[in-house]
Amino acid sequence: MTKFFSLLVFGLTVVFLGCFFLWPIWQMLQGGFINTDGRFTLGFFRLAFENPIYVRGLLNAITFAGASTAVALLIALPLAYFADRYEFLGKRFFTGIILLPLILPPFVGAIGVQQILGTHGTLNAALIHLGWMDAAHPYDWLGHYKFLGMVILNALGLFPVLYLNLVAALANLDPSLEEAAGSLGCRGLRRFFKITFPLMSPGIFAGCTLAFIWSFTELGIPLIFDYNRILPVQIYFGLKDIGNNPLPYALTSIMLVFSVAFYAVGKILFGRHHFAMMARATQVSGPRRIPWWKQGGCALLFAGVTFAALLPHAAVVIKSFAADWYSTLLPQFWTGHNFQIALGHPLTIPAIRNSLLYASCATGVALLLGIAVAFVVVRTKLPGRHILDTLTMLPLAVPGLVMAFGYLSMSQRGQAFAFLNPVENPTVLLIIAYAVRKLPFMVRSAVAGLQQTSISYEEAAQSLGCPPLRASLKITLPLVMANLTAGGLLVFSQTMLEVSDSIILAQKQQFYPITKAIYELLHTLADGPYLACALGVWAMLFLGITILGLSSLLGKNLGSIFRV
Repeated sequence: MTKFFSLLVFGLTVVFLGCFFLWPIWQMLQGGFINTDGRFTLGFFRLAFENPIYVRGLLNAITFAGASTAVALLIALPLAYFADRYEFLGKRFFTGIILLPLILPPFVGAIGVQQILGTHGTLNAALIHLGWMDAAHPYDWLGHYKFLGMVILNALGLFPVLYLNLVAALANLDPSLEEAAGSLGCRGLRRFFKITFPLMSPGIFAGCTLAFIWSFTELGIPLIFDYNRILPVQIYFGLKDIGNNPLPYALTSIMLVFSVAFYAVGKILFGRHHFAMMARATQVSGPRRIPWWKQGGCALLFAGVTFAALLPHAAVVIKSFAADWYSTLLPQFWTGHNFQIALGHPLTIPAIRNSLLYASCATGVALLLGIAVAFVVVRTKLPGRHILDTLTMLPLAVPGLVMAFGYLSMSQRGQAFAFLNPVENPTVLLIIAYAVRKLPFMVRSAVAGLQQTSISYEEAAQSLGCPPLRASLKITLPLVMANLTAGGLLVFSQTMLEVSDSIILAQKQQFYPITKAIYELLHTLADGPYLACALGVWAMLFLGITILGLSSLLGKNLGSIFRV
């Protein structure tokens, strides 16, 4: 029975991911490599690279991704090191609030950045009030430093992912190796870069790979900043010609090729060396107490980074309560009607209902499939189970924009999945897209829970006559419920505010999810931006509760969910 179940799970998973992961990628690649005669060609690529606008967009995307990842790593590395090695005042509080940037996608924070750094924004209002700027000639910060602002905002949204990976990597290090190096005179920064940093390479690779790929394909922030000279936005604006113009296919293929290449290079540089550690039971070292002034420095570092990361979100919260906010430090008139109107607006009510439907169904699909896959990977000796594990993790390394474009390609008229065309009704396709994109989180959560649960419980039940499958359902499933709950919460929260799939696949207003509604409200005259901020605050409150639940359920193991 167990073997039949394993084979069934293996077959269904391969078919599901073959249809809704590999096939859309293949359809997208065909559009970029196959001409109208059905022959292989590189002509579309040549056209793309001969166009200086597209070349500049690709270079800007690479620069944006590299700079965002570097800044995020520079922020996360000292935070993770201090959190793992030192005890300081308020550590539990600070290590909790440092995850708060995860509660909103960066594209919503971009609204706050515009309010702060705009020509008539908060910063200029403060400088004018202090007499340091001429009110008749306010400085255009976003006009001069738009790209830098995008990089910093994106890094402040991504550094918690690197932080979680680095904390998990440091927690798994054997301190005896560092102690041995110290006894031989290797201390301080030299020991960190010679011993600690190389041992952390798997965690660094996991975090940096995700940060780079997500940044390379980031669509929301450039759209909000109205920065069109970057590849993801160029692809998005090319969707209107998807039926007649092969260049969007070529551009998306270029993005996929570069993403895979970046992943391979990162794997070679950071992921190829894995160092065996002594069992945790043999380790006697732990976080150590430091002088009060050093404790203050650690607390100040955590507080400063959290403040900088949450400042755009704070501006979103303030703007959601504003009746008008123009050229002043704070709004002159406050109101709570924005929240009432946002929940009664004809665009937002269906969007909230749609997001709940899409996220709930996608979480259910990911939960069922993730549990089944994890069981096969951890609890069976089925040949090919590691291939199954790798296949389910691949969506984490493929850009969301590429996947969304692939879904759109495979559902065009004349294609095998034309019945899922999002122009008519994107519900089924959005649920599938969300489930596939977030399936790795569910699989990794379930695998972690099963690996931490001894199989002896199931064996004891089986020795008393309980069938293997029933023993897993009755004994093991309740024991890993915390991991499954954490994975389900993460999948649900991530799908509620998914950007790429939502903006590209939801094309009719009646099917808009929350993120598409926020984007549309931002471009509405009058009170549209204020309603968008109010809707963003509702989402922020929801995700805040979710992240706190995840942190309490998994603690340091939360970082394992973000590994590739």
